[in-house]
Amino acid sequence: MINLIKVREKQKEAAENAGSKTPIKEQTASKLRVHRDISELTLPSICTIEFPNGKDDLMNFEVSIKPDEGYYHDGEFPFKFEIPILYPHDAPKVKCKIKVYHPNIDYDGNVCLNILREDWKPVLNINAVIYGLIHLFTEPNHEDPLNPEAADELRDNPRSFESHVRSAMWGESVHGLTYDRNVCLNILREDWKPILNINAVIYGLIHLFTEPNYEDPLNHEAADELRDNPKMFDSNVRRTMWGGHMHDVYFDR
Repeated sequence: MINLIKVREKQKEAAENAGSKTPIKEQTASKLRVHRDISELTLPSICTIEFPNGKDDLMNFEVSIKPDEGYYHDGEFPFKFEIPILYPHDAPKVKCKIKVYHPNIDYDGNVCLNILREDWKPVLNINAVIYGLIHLFTEPNHEDPLNPEAADELRDNPRSFESHVRSAMWGESVHGLTYDRNVCLNILREDWKPILNINAVIYGLIHLFTEPNYEDPLNHEAADELRDNPKMFDSNVRRTMWGGHMHDVYFDR
């Protein structure tokens, strides 16, 4: 144990060396281990992995999770992974890139997952971390929270918690905090799943009125106007709401 501590101290000292050179042995060992972990990934269809800096940089990557069940179904949650120089002796650093209403993820994206903290062991790998993140979305845990308010609500009033999760996923405010929108409305077409319900459809319809989308139009003339001339679009929307003709089409008041 003493030898291991001394080795780790030397590795840290080398990594923090004032010179620009990196510790070749440890960097190589870490990269080799990461390369093996990534080559052995067995990701489910709800996960994707990307390397923003190219595949030459395996120490920094992003994993997106799109749950297909539970409170967070149809959302998309991107996580940033930073692999430390002492990996696998030290756990990866993982943060959620968006604001999500979740008992185990705080507003700054910090994640409460035991294997990223006290239960990390060198025998664990990136695959285990990703499956741990998936588990947080299928079974959020109110007993070990980073967001106590969400945790209390999940424990005491699951229906209210579910409603607030959906609101947050649509980019609305919950308990005075505004969350990032991370759900799309294709649920009436190719993205429909039996697990979805009428509540999800209604929230989708509401979103069409708060944030109309010109990128996937049924009325191409209105979409072009929204994209190219938002003020004109706003004026024409108000006019049609009072009833009358617009572009040779009669609209009901």
